[in-house]
Amino acid sequence: MAPPMSAAAFLKALKDEGLKVVEVGSWETHNRNHKGPWGPVNGVMIHHTVTKGTANTVKICRDGHATLPGPLCHGVIAKDGTVHLVGYGRANHAGLGDDDVLNAVVNEKPLPADNEANTDGNRHFYGFECENLGDGHDPWPAEQLLAIEKVAAAICRHHDWTADSVIGHLEWQPGKVDPKGFTMHSMRERIEKRLGGKPSPSKPAPAPSTGTYTVAKGDTLFSIAAAHKTTVVKLVDLNKLADPNAIRVGQKLKVPSAAAAKPQPAYEPFPGAAFFHGGRNSPIITALGRRLVALGFGASYKTGPGPNWTNADKAAVRAFQLAHDELKGDADGIPGPKTWSALKVPKV
Repeated sequence: MAPPMSAAAFLKALKDEGLKVVEVGSWETHNRNHKGPWGPVNGVMIHHTVTKGTANTVKICRDGHATLPGPLCHGVIAKDGTVHLVGYGRANHAGLGDDDVLNAVVNEKPLPADNEANTDGNRHFYGFECENLGDGHDPWPAEQLLAIEKVAAAICRHHDWTADSVIGHLEWQPGKVDPKGFTMHSMRERIEKRLGGKPSPSKPAPAPSTGTYTVAKGDTLFSIAAAHKTTVVKLVDLNKLADPNAIRVGQKLKVPSAAAAKPQPAYEPFPGAAFFHGGRNSPIITALGRRLVALGFGASYKTGPGPNWTNADKAAVRAFQLAHDELKGDADGIPGPKTWSALKVPKV
């Protein structure tokens, strides 16, 4: 949580990160501050525009339209990686979102599934619209993805935030799918690497001692490592495991103590592969669908997700499986233990 940086500091941070910046008109004072507060700021939000052509996109994002006045963001990230600054201050980009997501961003913790719209996001997030049709087919050039990475890193660097302070619109507001065409998980990994992959100076590094984690049903070494923000290799070395695939329920594993001290997230236990069949109706299926959408794998959903198991759910699960090398062998669209552990579906 921090006061917004000045417009001059904002511009300098972007340029210092090596970005090409175009200043559009009096962007520094173009805002919606008369409609509500701007700040404290807590993170960066990424969107796609559903528009074509940089000039047209910049105009829409600066001026808005009949039902939503501009600015619609602070900066437009064009296909060639140029950042066009169109406003600064409160902007109509985030709308109402989930307060649980905001709390996770503030505390830089894993995001819960967004399931309500009760909190003003225009106050709390820097917003960037990315020129893209948002249909899952319009390409994301390397220059544009690099610019997104740099923009987010520049702001995180100024505020001493980690990559966990960067989210997509789809992770904030139920029903949103942007940005579509890459995952926010992969983008946060890029941002973390750009920031050095190290704890910020104001945050102490984890202690070298270890804690204990008891293996539960459905756990894999991959899911345990992800939950404790470590790697499979480190867990293998720490526990001197001869076979990483041979862990068993009830087995006690050493994990980094800083991670062990954190409460275990409330994930839905694996209901078994037979659970997923035509005619199945369950809130677990809704939670699964929302999790897939939040992770960027919701292209198959025309409506929903809902409680009925459909081919759209199956297609979304398969897309998730194909995107992860360790799950490709199970890419049939039906969650198995490994897929379910990797998905981390919130408990319902």
